[in-house]
Amino acid sequence: MTQFLSLADAVRQNLKHGDIVAFEGFTHLIPVAAAHEAIRQGIKDLTLLRMTPDIVYDQMIGMGLARKVIFSYAGNPGVGLLRRMRDAIENQFPRAIETVEHSHSAMAQAYEAGAAGLPLAVFRGYKGADLPKVNPEIKSITCPFTGEELAAVPAHRPDVTFIHAQKANRKGDVLIEGIIGVQKEAALAARRVVVTVEEVVPDFKGLHPNLTILPNWTIDAIAVVPGGAHPSYTHGYYERDNATYLEWDKISADRDLFAGWMRENVLEVGPEVFAKRVEGLRS
Repeated sequence: MTQFLSLADAVRQNLKHGDIVAFEGFTHLIPVAAAHEAIRQGIKDLTLLRMTPDIVYDQMIGMGLARKVIFSYAGNPGVGLLRRMRDAIENQFPRAIETVEHSHSAMAQAYEAGAAGLPLAVFRGYKGADLPKVNPEIKSITCPFTGEELAAVPAHRPDVTFIHAQKANRKGDVLIEGIIGVQKEAALAARRVVVTVEEVVPDFKGLHPNLTILPNWTIDAIAVVPGGAHPSYTHGYYERDNATYLEWDKISADRDLFAGWMRENVLEVGPEVFAKRVEGLRS
């Protein structure tokens, strides 16, 4: 049964040291506030799943929370590298991390397989690619019906998935509008699901029922966090804060600047800071 909790309680009750966790969002609806709360609580030794790790994973890695990252693309979108992730890989600072790289298709297929309760994903892919040479989890399988050789990867089964959405109703159903990446699949594949939302409304009366992509029985906790996706965007609420992504490239390039920024903007502030930051971005 869905619980409505504070963000701190939602993270504390559902994310544990050593968990496999996905903070999923595809440019849109990235659950930044939830990730920041995990940083504040100092939850470590995490295996981070995400199709497109961006600056919030850079922050988690830079703060030493991650021991492993399973991903398909890692970068500061439209800007360049994830410098804290690179420092961890090349210099083991602040700690060494293991990386497992896949294609976008493989990550999406692995989430879908996990959502279906399957042990692996089978798909056409990686033909002529070199990634299988450095990722031993990429296997091949022969179709028993056609004899075609196909790619296979392990299903994703996160211990917990965090996503951000526009609305929840009082029953705990969740509505997402706009660009959807693999949030639904990542949630259904997980053992526990936490959703941050912009607001809670009495019901979804008058809205198309297909917009309710997650019914309440699939969700463990909902936290109301206005602005919880900033600096990414939430369709209908606020736009992407491009300046923050540009600024991050400079901040993350220096260990001391990074540490100071994290202290001032994450460790010493709570979720309420997000609402203040998005006031000028609301559409």
